[in-house]
Amino acid sequence: MPKIKEFIKFIDMSKNIIYLSLFLIFSAFLSTGCAHKSVTLSDLESIDSPFLQNQQTTNFKNENVLSDSNIEGVSDDEFDQFDEEFEEDKAHVADPLIYWNRAMFYFNDKFYFWILRPVSKGYRAVVPSPVRVGVKKFFTNLTAPIRFVNCIIQGKWKAADAELARFLFNSTVGVLGFGNPAKKYPELNPNDDEDFGQTLGAYGIGNGFYIMWPILGPSTLRDSVGLVGDLFLNPVFYVEPVEASVGIRSYEEVNETSFEIGDYESLKKAAINPYEAVRDAYIQYRNSKVKK
Repeated sequence: MPKIKEFIKFIDMSKNIIYLSLFLIFSAFLSTGCAHKSVTLSDLESIDSPFLQNQQTTNFKNENVLSDSNIEGVSDDEFDQFDEEFEEDKAHVADPLIYWNRAMFYFNDKFYFWILRPVSKGYRAVVPSPVRVGVKKFFTNLTAPIRFVNCIIQGKWKAADAELARFLFNSTVGVLGFGNPAKKYPELNPNDDEDFGQTLGAYGIGNGFYIMWPILGPSTLRDSVGLVGDLFLNPVFYVEPVEASVGIRSYEEVNETSFEIGDYESLKKAAINPYEAVRDAYIQYRNSKVKK
């Protein structure tokens, strides 16, 4: 009998591992193109990147960015200091998988324009904006455990208290999070939108190398490990059967993308090199999140 019980336990454990693998695979093919929910296309578009062309500042001569009058009287030490600050602001990350990453970037681009964008546009045309906003708030509230636990691990006690209080307030007064009455209280709205990738970074773990995942989009070795850690803190992961869990996750991503249609198009249009622009913007964005 003990051997039978151990065998059953092993089968259950194997089933959970299979479910986890399936969830990761299916979620990848039904996501918006971001490795973390906190990273949106609008976030990447807002990051200054040397590969993004700003039409208002392309004519350096007209803007007098570095005219003779600007640099006259500037010492070599000041130039050296400027160079050092510029180097610090640049995003440095290894990209040894560049051929894989470029192929996946091309795949993700086609997936967005051929599948995700049309589905999201149709969904946006049918579902009223107030409903979509309510759904977005519901999923934001549902993922509070991810932010709460990572705030605790990083020792951000005040932010953790605020996350817990906001979750309880919105889950009750806000009717399961479809409303956000907590927004009226600044003390319940911390700026710490934490995830496990940021937690690892806060403890000194570097990015590792850059990875472009199919559909999941830009990431790093550190953030990919963080994604798996956050998966276990997401209540949707524990919904059974696994098909229902994947369906919920898919709906969340379609709803989220319905607010972002046009962001990726703008980013791609402004980029001199779209692949390097996305990579550069993602690394800068994640580095800024870790430093907070």
